[in-house]
Amino acid sequence: MKPRVLILFAPGINRDGDLSAAFQQAGAETEIQPLRVLRESRINWLDYQILALPGGFSYADALGAGKLWALDLQVYFKEEMQRFVTAGRPVIGICNGFQALVKSGVLPGNNGTDQQPVATLTFNQKGHFECRWVHLQVESQLCLWTRGIESTIDCPIAHGEGNFQLQDSTSLTHLEQSGQIALRYLKPDGTRAAGQYPFNPNGSISDIAGICNANGNVLGLMPHPEDHIFDFQNPKRDTRKNHSGLVLFQNGVRYAQDS
Repeated sequence: MKPRVLILFAPGINRDGDLSAAFQQAGAETEIQPLRVLRESRINWLDYQILALPGGFSYADALGAGKLWALDLQVYFKEEMQRFVTAGRPVIGICNGFQALVKSGVLPGNNGTDQQPVATLTFNQKGHFECRWVHLQVESQLCLWTRGIESTIDCPIAHGEGNFQLQDSTSLTHLEQSGQIALRYLKPDGTRAAGQYPFNPNGSISDIAGICNANGNVLGLMPHPEDHIFDFQNPKRDTRKNHSGLVLFQNGVRYAQDS
């Protein structure tokens, strides 16, 4: 049977359809559920094998990008999130979904407890919205979403608050040593962006584009791999083939099938 993906929908989200298409292309069944419906229903999240938080502008990004959505996860869905994460099931948050996972404390990995988050996503270093294609290097073999991927990934970004920062250098060292840095920004020639704009489009520390939790089942990233799952979506397909973001979703679906 195909794994079932629960896609959370908050007011202002606009990439739910793209994310659904990516998972379907990877071999899964998808179901988009508004948070309001989930609050009022008896839907069991564990009836699904994968949980996904798409991009957009939840609640118009009031109080900061993803902040109010993060409060939903902390207050209304705290137990559901904890059960899904601790069960080791695949979870992915993209762009606004990544912001919600970080600001709720699910990432880097306290599973939504009351512990003070050590990371945040704040305003882009250049102070304006960025909409461009980026190149990504897979870093983590711990993360089930990135494990075994050898090729670089090309996909778009679209965000104003994608600058990933940590509270101190110790936190960065911990993420590096634990294998939780999942993706980094690259230059087109395949070398590290080294903080250079526009290759690192937002000023994120250590060129970090995505991280996972300590168990490797929760991935959060700012770029949009769901918007490069077909060759025709790539504006440089004549010179940069086989750099699709579909591999991330195929990894998640394959893991869910085998579990």
